[in-house]
Amino acid sequence: MKLALFAPTPRGRRLAQPLLSLLPEEWICWSKANPQREPLPPPWQAYGDPLAAAVAQSWPQVQGCIFVLPVGSVVRLIAPLLQDKYRDPAVVVVDEAGRWAISLCGGHVGGAEALARRVAAALGAEPILTSASEGLGIPPLDLLGDPYGWQRGAGDWNGVAAALARGEPVAVEQTCGTQLWRRAWPADHSLFLTAPDQAVAQIRISESTTSLDKLPTVHWHPRVLWVGVGCERGTSRAWMEGSLRRLLQAQGLAFEAVAGLATLELKRDEAGLLELAQAHGWPIQFFSAAALAGIPVPHPSEAVRQAVGTPSVAEAAALLAAQRMSGDEDPAQGRATLLCPKQVFASESEGACTLAIARAAQEYSPRAGHLWLIGTGPGDPAQLTLAARLALAQADVVIGYQLYLDLVAPLLHPGQICEAFSITQEVQRAQRAIALAQQGLQVAVISSGDAGIYGMAGLVLEYLARSSWDGIRPSLEVLPGISALQAAAARLGAPLMQDFCAISLSDRLTPWPAIEQRLQAAAQADFVVALYNPRSRQRLDPFLKALQIFLAARPAHTPVAVARNLYRSGEVIHLTTLGELDPEQVDMFTLVLIGNSQTFRYGSRLITPRGYRLSASPE
Repeated sequence: MKLALFAPTPRGRRLAQPLLSLLPEEWICWSKANPQREPLPPPWQAYGDPLAAAVAQSWPQVQGCIFVLPVGSVVRLIAPLLQDKYRDPAVVVVDEAGRWAISLCGGHVGGAEALARRVAAALGAEPILTSASEGLGIPPLDLLGDPYGWQRGAGDWNGVAAALARGEPVAVEQTCGTQLWRRAWPADHSLFLTAPDQAVAQIRISESTTSLDKLPTVHWHPRVLWVGVGCERGTSRAWMEGSLRRLLQAQGLAFEAVAGLATLELKRDEAGLLELAQAHGWPIQFFSAAALAGIPVPHPSEAVRQAVGTPSVAEAAALLAAQRMSGDEDPAQGRATLLCPKQVFASESEGACTLAIARAAQEYSPRAGHLWLIGTGPGDPAQLTLAARLALAQADVVIGYQLYLDLVAPLLHPGQICEAFSITQEVQRAQRAIALAQQGLQVAVISSGDAGIYGMAGLVLEYLARSSWDGIRPSLEVLPGISALQAAAARLGAPLMQDFCAISLSDRLTPWPAIEQRLQAAAQADFVVALYNPRSRQRLDPFLKALQIFLAARPAHTPVAVARNLYRSGEVIHLTTLGELDPEQVDMFTLVLIGNSQTFRYGSRLITPRGYRLSASPE
């Protein structure tokens, strides 16, 4: 996405600067020239009066414009340039105080609402979104299928959107594609309760183009159609595309539902075929003659077998491509369906092609998919990093333990899918996140504290490594968070000024003898020690044994902090000593911090000296 950024004043430039590092876009940055004619710092470029000329110059080049200006000024600047929501770039306005990021126009199709959320997250501002769907808490109709790679088809988009905004009954008919989109809508929404005969409008999710004549209807087309192609050498792209369009129209199938092409390996250098795929962003699957020969088809040809080594190219290639997209291990028993047997289209001047169409059980998505492994910190949204906020604003799916989802709920928005798992279902979380990302979705997996400290990062990466992940699809980022150890240290003062370590007392994944060995080594080495997962209702002995190990190695007066629910409701911090520590104060939401031989208590603080030589009094 290419963006234009307009910040006339030095203050506006300083405010907008984080956008350049946190939003990995291609930027055109405009600001007013310095009065002394000194050059602006890169990447800023000076505009001459009036600003309207710079706006008009950038408008056709970008997909979004961000203004650090009053709203009224922006309205006057862009008014002469506006055409319609399908052609205008997204426009977002930020006030110079950095409090608001306002989606001014191009909200859905232009992406202004999504951009406003990203800008707000990057600046720590509040997004201001005024669309009807936002107010109703539902996904925008014209973005419904985007996360799944669906294509918008024909229809009365304004009419159906207006019916939704008025709360009128709208029916859904779906013949293909994932049902995952339903989880982004409120479960009690009338969309799922409306019978077709009661509806005033309709949403069709289908590979076909048919519709009800009397109702306002819109079409979303999952990409489930695989086109098998056989052709004479030198057949033109125009002839193949025209033939395909005629075939689809005759079968009542949507051109937008085409996922890709499939053919024989011999056609890897077929110019017309490659041009057709490139023109529409379609993948091509190339199969060997042996692979195609193993696919049962309704119309095999001995002549074709003698020519290329397989009795079918178009039908077999279409079916095999659809079967592989559907994840069928046994192609002969696949869930793919041959919708249109082979048909031959010949032209004396442009060549000849044979086409067949199969439907896959799962849609193809051109999106690469992305995984964010996010540490959400101790729970207070104020302790969440800007990078984590930005990721949560962009995610299609957010996965985590229910408590963690509840804590970040104020940062989520309509259209996002939240999937909650119990506290012991880490493996299921990782598998689900990877599966969704492999389908092209942008997935945020949240862990409390830091994702790489007893969090989900290790498990997700372990699964990816075992599946021979190429490191590219899906792409992945690990975003750090404030760990419980850091949060406790901040509340307590400065207990970690010397070497320290963290040990989890949970023996669910680590054998107790290994934990015990680490406890003994840490206690004897005089580390400051943070004990994670110290005690649960079913697991009482490990903490008592840990306490005995430290009492054997350290004096009973060693300072200890018991910290529970840090930075969220119910926070409790209790300072005590090894000898006086009451195990009943400790549970799974508690972190126990044990000082070393130099740690001392000063009022409500714990301090571990770093070792500096101090003068008698502060200077």
